[in-house]
Amino acid sequence: MMKASKYEAVEAAPPLRNNRGISILDLIFRVIALGATLGSSVAMATSEQELPFFTRFLKFDAQYDDFPTFAYFVLVNAIVCGYFALSIPLSILTIARSRAEKSRIILIIMDLVMLGLLTSAASATTSILYLAHTGSGSANWLAVCQQFNDFCHQASGSLIGSFGAVVILMLLIIIQGTALSRQH
Repeated sequence: MMKASKYEAVEAAPPLRNNRGISILDLIFRVIALGATLGSSVAMATSEQELPFFTRFLKFDAQYDDFPTFAYFVLVNAIVCGYFALSIPLSILTIARSRAEKSRIILIIMDLVMLGLLTSAASATTSILYLAHTGSGSANWLAVCQQFNDFCHQASGSLIGSFGAVVILMLLIIIQGTALSRQH
């Protein structure tokens, strides 16, 4: 019968990987996305143009709230901007506590919800702006951007920030998923 040796082999636990770099990247992306959604919301909400018609007393006016899709776009961008502002402290928490699993799961779920909202608003606005730029001969819709050029350019410009935030949200979901997988 063999005696147990004085020194037994102990299985070493796998080394924990530090997620601090991932968490810092997450915070930077959230700040950039906050600026992008804020800029998109403000750019669309301030888009307005007046055109005189025959006389100086009769004018045509184009504003974002004339189109329900544009109002939805402003509202959703403001909601997502508010979400990013509220999620920044949670992101800072993941920097301080790199093993904060529950906060990462909350961030992934909320990022997915915001991704769906923002994608729907940006896509709907893109379709309306496409019709405004090109019109539709089969539906007898005229291209109104030929007359309201400044309004359409400002509204189109607001889409850049919104789609930029969509891409950042996709990257944030991948980053948080990577950080969670490295913990297990």
